[in-house]
Amino acid sequence: MNPNAEFDLIVYGASGYTGRLVAEHLAKRYGTGGEVKWAMAGRSAEKLAQVRDEIGAPAETPLVVADASDPAQVRNLVRRAKAVITTVGPYQLYGSELVAACAQAGTDCLDLSGEPNWMAKVIAEHDAAAKASGARILHSCGFDSIPFELGVWFCQETAKAKLGGPVPRVKGRVRGIDGGLSGGTAASGAATMAAIQKDPSLLKIMMSPFGLTPGFEGPPQPPGQSAEEDPDVGPVGPFMMAVINTKNVHRSNLLMGHPYGRDFVYDEMVMGGPGGTVGFTDLGSLPGGPPKPGEGPTKEERERGYFDIVFIGVAADGRKVRVAVKGDMDPGYGSTSKMLAETAIALIRAPDVAGGVWTPGAALQGRLVDRLQKHAGLSFEVEG
Repeated sequence: MNPNAEFDLIVYGASGYTGRLVAEHLAKRYGTGGEVKWAMAGRSAEKLAQVRDEIGAPAETPLVVADASDPAQVRNLVRRAKAVITTVGPYQLYGSELVAACAQAGTDCLDLSGEPNWMAKVIAEHDAAAKASGARILHSCGFDSIPFELGVWFCQETAKAKLGGPVPRVKGRVRGIDGGLSGGTAASGAATMAAIQKDPSLLKIMMSPFGLTPGFEGPPQPPGQSAEEDPDVGPVGPFMMAVINTKNVHRSNLLMGHPYGRDFVYDEMVMGGPGGTVGFTDLGSLPGGPPKPGEGPTKEERERGYFDIVFIGVAADGRKVRVAVKGDMDPGYGSTSKMLAETAIALIRAPDVAGGVWTPGAALQGRLVDRLQKHAGLSFEVEG
């Protein structure tokens, strides 16, 4: 961590849709200048001040002006924080300067990236520098992929307690979900598709469950691309976010030294079959087209949203364990903003975690489970 930092956290992109929610969570739970010293950052001081007032943050909440396209401003921002939370996406367009600066300065960086092509690039280009400086770079600190990555970890811990050891097979099954799509998510999807069209070699990363485990290729994984009958839960259908979550689960296993085994098999699907399929695979088919950046679910939609995911661990001899991870707000924004903020706090309070490009679950494991249950509205429950 950056030992001379002025702030514990800087929320970069605080005037955007998701950044505003992160800042609102920090303001309500921690105030300003208390146990967590944090600041709001973005391109416009005027807009930051407006958002600060609208979310009810104290007038003395520090504001930092920085433009993602100005390397000097980005470096100055990074020097002032132990950790930078960035919601300025698509990250492949606006995140590279920030990650590079953090990796060099020893400042932690946390994002919501669900962009495997860019994440693979960050691992290749900045993992060594982050290890040298002590910077911890954590991608996918929201609904993709914390509930899934930690859900598998919790399932394996349960298997160790109940069955005597980890299991070689875990199924992730989305049992219930209600939430909207933001313009940022739509923009990230569009940027990824544009990048693949420009460089078709990126498709290999996108299609492989081991796209984020350089140097390691595990066994064949279930494709999860069509409806089927699961003997444990009944009809299941494809889950849009499996393409990123499965990569993060396998990277987590790699980073921890393969505690799930080198032959570990994992997949994700939605319960209910074709009619239960979650997510829009063609953003252009949405009524009125995809939402614009800065747009997203209303407060009422966020508050009535939820998610409920069951994980089934299957031992080699057929014995099983079953756990659930649930969230109390819409997954993509209400719940994600709390996950991102609390993961950052957990990280700065974990100086024993070495530098490098991490997944949140591999870096923080049970410490993050505890914090999310206490402060972010998540629950981790053993069902059988």
